[in-house]
Amino acid sequence: MDRVQVDRVSKRYVLGEQRNLRESLAAAVRQHRQERRELWSLRDVDLTVGDGEAVGFVGRNGAGKSTLLKILMRITTPTRGEARMRGRVAGLLEVGTGFHPELTGRENVFLNAAVLGMSRADTVRRFDEIVDFSGVEQFLDTPVKRYSSGMYLRLAFAVAAHLEPDVLVVDEVLAVGDAEFQRKCMNRMSEAGAEGRTVIFVSHDLAALSRLCSRAVWLEAGVIRDDGPTASIVRGYLTSGFAGSTANAPRGGSAAGHILQVRVEPLDGSSRPLFRDEPIRIVVQFEVLEERLGLDVAVSLTNHRGIGVLDETLSHVQTNQFPVGKHEVALEVPPVLAHGDYTIGVWLGTPHEDVQHERSVLRFTLHGEESVQRDRVVVLGLPFRVRQLDGEPSS
Repeated sequence: MDRVQVDRVSKRYVLGEQRNLRESLAAAVRQHRQERRELWSLRDVDLTVGDGEAVGFVGRNGAGKSTLLKILMRITTPTRGEARMRGRVAGLLEVGTGFHPELTGRENVFLNAAVLGMSRADTVRRFDEIVDFSGVEQFLDTPVKRYSSGMYLRLAFAVAAHLEPDVLVVDEVLAVGDAEFQRKCMNRMSEAGAEGRTVIFVSHDLAALSRLCSRAVWLEAGVIRDDGPTASIVRGYLTSGFAGSTANAPRGGSAAGHILQVRVEPLDGSSRPLFRDEPIRIVVQFEVLEERLGLDVAVSLTNHRGIGVLDETLSHVQTNQFPVGKHEVALEVPPVLAHGDYTIGVWLGTPHEDVQHERSVLRFTLHGEESVQRDRVVVLGLPFRVRQLDGEPSS
C-alpha cells in the first residue's frame, strides 16, 4: 500500500506580491510598483512511497525539499497537483512549529497526541517514555515559549517519534540538537522503520541519511533528478558537477571577510589528474575586511558516501593573526585516502562568529585501482612486523 502519493505537484511563489491593504499602501507611499517575479519551488513532482519504506531526500539549498515536506504536512498547499498521506502522520519540520507557545510541555504532549488521533489513555501509557527520551522533565510544567531551541526540539521529536505514527516526517531541523541527541533520534527513526512505519527524512548529513534510508530522491531546481537506491543517489549527487580543481566560493561572508577561492592540486601545482597514491594540497584564499581576534580556517573532506574523512583546523597546528587584506592557507593531505569522489568544505570564523561556512565548495576525484580499495574510507598501508619464533608452534 502506498502511504505517500504525490501527483504532478507544483508550487509557485510570487515575489513582490502585495497580499494585504497595508502592503499596498506602503508600496503607494514608496511611489513605485514593486516588480512581481514568479519562483517555482516545485515543478510536476510525481512520487509514491510505500508502507514501511524509509526514503531520504537530497539536494542543494533551494532545491524544493522543505517545500515538498510542507505540502505533505499540509502546512502549505500546492499551486497545482495533489499530495496525499494515508494513516496517522507525525512530523518535525521547523523549530517553533507544532506546539502552542503558551502551553506547558506537558500540555503540548497531550495536545499533539489528540491532534494525531490518540486517546488520552494511549498517551498516558507512552508519556514517561516521551519525557525520558526528551530529557526535559525538569521543565515539563514551563510554557514552551521559554524553552531554548534545543529543548524545544528534544520534546517535539520525542512526541513525534513516540506517538506511534504510520508516517514520520523529519526535516534537517535535527542539526539544532547536540551529537548525542542526534544519535538518539537516528536510532529512534531506525526503530520506526524496523517496526514497519514509513519514514520521510531530509538531511544534508548524507552519512546519516545513508544509514537510515534504503531509497533516496534527488531534487534539483524543483524537479526530481533521480530516484533509486540510496548509495547510488548519494554518489550521483556528490559527483555531479565535477568540472575542475578550482572553484570560486559563493558570494557570502560577513563584514569581517569572505572566502575567495578554493583549489585542490598535486604538490607540484600542476593541473593534471589527482591520484590516491600521491599527496595532494588544498588551498584556500580569503580576504579579511575587518581584523578579528582568533580568526581561523578549517577544511573538511567528505567522500562519495557522505562520510566525513577529514576535518582540520589551522589553529590546531599554529596560531595566526590575519590583518586586513588577502591571504592564502594550504593544507597538505598525505596519500591515505581511498580512491573516489570527494567534496571540500571550508569554514572561516572565530570561536564566537561564523564569517563564512561553505559545506560543499569544490568536488574532485582521486583516481586509483578499483580492485584494491573497494568500500574503504582510508588506505593507511601500515607496516607488518614479521619474525620467526623458535620451538614448537603453539596449539
